[in-house]
Amino acid sequence: MQIEFFGATREVTGSCYLLTVGDFRILVECGLIQGSREHERHNNDPFPFDPKNIDAVVLTHAHLDHSGRLPLLIKRGYKGKIYTHRATSDLCSIMLEDSGYLHEKEVQWENKRRERKGRELLEPLYTRKEARKAHNHFHSLEYDKRTQLLPGVHLTLRDAGHILGSAIAELELEEAGKHRKVVFSGDLGHRGAPILRDPYVVQQADLVVLESTYGDRCHRSWDKTWQEMGEIISSARSNKGNILIPAFTVGRTQEIIYMFKRYYRDWGIGDWEVFLDSPMGIEATEVYARHAKVYDSRAREIYETDGDPFDLPNLHMTQRTEESARINKIKSGAIIIAGSGMCTGGRIKRHLEHNVGRPDAHVMIVGFQARGTLGRALVDGAKTIHLWGDEHQVKAQIYTVGGLSAHADQHGLLEWYSHFKGRPPVVLVHGEPEAMDILAEKLEQDYQADVTTAEFKQVIQL
Repeated sequence: MQIEFFGATREVTGSCYLLTVGDFRILVECGLIQGSREHERHNNDPFPFDPKNIDAVVLTHAHLDHSGRLPLLIKRGYKGKIYTHRATSDLCSIMLEDSGYLHEKEVQWENKRRERKGRELLEPLYTRKEARKAHNHFHSLEYDKRTQLLPGVHLTLRDAGHILGSAIAELELEEAGKHRKVVFSGDLGHRGAPILRDPYVVQQADLVVLESTYGDRCHRSWDKTWQEMGEIISSARSNKGNILIPAFTVGRTQEIIYMFKRYYRDWGIGDWEVFLDSPMGIEATEVYARHAKVYDSRAREIYETDGDPFDLPNLHMTQRTEESARINKIKSGAIIIAGSGMCTGGRIKRHLEHNVGRPDAHVMIVGFQARGTLGRALVDGAKTIHLWGDEHQVKAQIYTVGGLSAHADQHGLLEWYSHFKGRPPVVLVHGEPEAMDILAEKLEQDYQADVTTAEFKQVIQL
């Protein structure tokens, strides 16, 4: 028995881990590498294993840095099932097809340039059709149900509280009479977050593969976070400007709308026109509305008494491109929620083009921004940004609402690990080097844990 690490090693994106148990090979995650253009080129590299030889795939949640290369895996020969939570399956049907569309458009644009220069044309990483084909491989599971994937391989999904359907994967393995339990945290949620339950507490494991996104810091309290958000909205109302919210289409978008409804009067949300300008965000919100059984107790109570928790009287769902373009004629009084969350693509870039140079505009950063992304440049105080080759001065006010995270912070990660009996060894993944190293030091000091920070292609024997 062994585990090999092929992604999210000393970085946040591209999660991909391979378990070998006897003659069986189980892939956990198959995510896109995200960040700079140079970084993303590696998505087209050959897999460091033969997809035809994989016997099962386990997916913890729908975010593309965990799921985004699944259509490519199937395109290159994988024939088996993808085991995941039912809500994750529903979200992936939207997200992977949208990802295929973006790959098609990107290559279409690049090939026009290549054609003019007489260069060889490219193929997209995968197409919408290939993404739809991939969804036929999904096999939906519920939380807390032990399922045999293969002889000697059992899977139990636990609620990770990160996004809808996100899971901690408990894999029980048996080979030649030896038993091992490996627990993959997936992405752990931030305790006390709106809508979803707190991460499930696991107590037994022989090895823990733990994310470390925020291993070097602690979030602000939820009360201070909501207070800050209310103050930003109040300030923007005084300045008569628009508010741009680059938001991940799954998870963050729904949290923002949910809290707008909850604080509708306190934050004066009724004074604004609120736009959800994201076709995929609209579809994902509809999926969230269908899966109320996995909400936390407060959100379920709202659902049962008030109906749809994402229904605002002044919320406009803008599907079509021409509807999105009309928003940019509004100079004041609009709250615009759009993807992508790191400003690397999507409609938020057009809204930045029309607003980032205006001193009365506000940009509210509400999620993690990876190095090399446009969102990270804004957070780091860039004076100018480039959009489609044109330089734009940044005059808008940029706010980072740090407490609003779907990821556990350092305290949350340590607290989750503290419940394991016997302090099993830990392998840290899904974190930038500094965050990973600081969390490793804390785990060693506070819990005397044996900690490894995973390296690319590293093999650990079980």
